[in-house]
Amino acid sequence: MKKSIVFIIMMGVLIAGCGESKHNKGVYMLLDTSGTYTQELTKAKSILNYLLGTLQPGDSIAVASIDTGSFSEKDIVAKVMFDDRPSVANNQKRAFKQKIDKFTRNVRRSPYTDISGGLLQAIEYLNEADPGNKFILIFSDLKEELARGHVRDVPLQLHGFTVIGLNVTKLRGDIRDPKQYLKRVEEWRVKVEEGDGKWRVINDLERLGNMFSS
Repeated sequence: MKKSIVFIIMMGVLIAGCGESKHNKGVYMLLDTSGTYTQELTKAKSILNYLLGTLQPGDSIAVASIDTGSFSEKDIVAKVMFDDRPSVANNQKRAFKQKIDKFTRNVRRSPYTDISGGLLQAIEYLNEADPGNKFILIFSDLKEELARGHVRDVPLQLHGFTVIGLNVTKLRGDIRDPKQYLKRVEEWRVKVEEGDGKWRVINDLERLGNMFSS
């Protein structure tokens, strides 16, 4: 009889555990470092300050640069998972901010923009971290330019991911022909949704409060 009771209790614990869902967030932010877009990095720091103030214990964030070959862990500038203890989390946030400040002060412009490689690295990183909610933020004008020999015709596996284009600035050619801008944004929407991900664009940085809305 005792064995039966113990068995029932254990099964109840297992079932309860299986029913739990994770609500923590994992954020991977890609920073475009090509051409004149490096002039926009001050805005990126404002977004990161917002994120540091919003993310909670158990949430994680990583920041990586988009350069010539972005499918590499070497492009990760800073990463952290926030501790449950507020004092420790505050120290983590200060250290994270210092790394970003150092990176933006010394950033080198890249001649190419491997956004697809950055996305592939972000997917790999967040899948390994396995948070409950996965967000990839792309701080870029979304114009991809690949170096010769770089192949990126790999389908994006984005089930469970939300991809957000941030500060998608208009290029000089876009001013003359807005269809170029609209086409560029649409192409990335299609890529993300074909990979079963969700896609959004936030250009008004005063609307960052909508970033994590479903």
